[in-house]
Amino acid sequence: MEVAILGGGNFGTAIANIVARNGFVTHLWMRDARQVADCLEFGENRRYLPGHPLDPLVRPTTDLADALARSGVVFVSVPSGSFREISARTAELASPDTVVISATKGIESDGFRLMSQVLEDYFPRERIGALSGPNLAEEIADGHYTGTVVASWAGAVTESVQQVLRSPTFRVYASADVYGVELAGALKNIYAIVCGMAAGLAVGQNTVGMLITRSLAEMSRLAVSLGANPFTFLGLAGVGDLLVTCTSPLSRNYQLGYRLAQGLSLEAAIEDLGKLAEGVNTLRAVHRRSSELGVYMPLASGLHRFMFEGAELGQVIVELMTGGQAVDVEFAHGPAAVAAPVEAN
Repeated sequence: MEVAILGGGNFGTAIANIVARNGFVTHLWMRDARQVADCLEFGENRRYLPGHPLDPLVRPTTDLADALARSGVVFVSVPSGSFREISARTAELASPDTVVISATKGIESDGFRLMSQVLEDYFPRERIGALSGPNLAEEIADGHYTGTVVASWAGAVTESVQQVLRSPTFRVYASADVYGVELAGALKNIYAIVCGMAAGLAVGQNTVGMLITRSLAEMSRLAVSLGANPFTFLGLAGVGDLLVTCTSPLSRNYQLGYRLAQGLSLEAAIEDLGKLAEGVNTLRAVHRRSSELGVYMPLASGLHRFMFEGAELGQVIVELMTGGQAVDVEFAHGPAAVAAPVEAN
């Protein structure tokens, strides 16, 4: 069996190396012919993952048909904005029994569609899944011990992914809560922006602890309203990924928040970052959906007002600290135990 990684960013490249070191011919597909040529000439992805040689079994290519022709497992690791296009093209070219895994942490704004739901439009449900977790690409490439979660409705899919990805430094856990795992991976990017802003403002560790735990509460609150299991958020895809992304300067979303706190406009911060931060588009989609559902998400709402509605940061902070106060752990006794916020004194 061969494997295809669609998307030549830092995460796709890091995953390609793991798969190749397990003995699988691994096609690393990219749109940019110049990037492919550079990878072939220098033996590494100098644009996104410099300093990490590509395994000899990694085959950079722009030929999607060739990459998919013999691949039994395909990882789609492209930005959420192009995910549907690539999924549709993959469905036309891949064999009917191919396992297709989303490795993209984002939400399609039109209709609030998760990446697995996009895949469902093109592939049988029993052949798809999603990969998520505290997976900073640079640390994976450096060989740091890392865990991830593959979620699918079919055990055969999770077993296939575990077969190709497991390594002495990369553990792959299984889950049946596909939507919960995906929501955790997408939503945490919003709160990484919040925590990056907190770092830029040089707040104390008490503040960071409060932000991360209240972020987890907001994430699980929305996820449960969409049918996910709140306990998924206690695992690697939930609190594990949230903790890493909210505290690491390697996170693009954290870096974006830090720049915003330094006084840069959103446009200037994005330009200075030079990379896509999925949390920006995710925030827009989540704000609309939570408003429609009536889900209480004060951190996400406050960030939206600051980034897109012209609210002053200081005023947003004051409103967050003097707003409603609810129970601490909302699902400790089941969803029925969720209390409505009460006015702060």
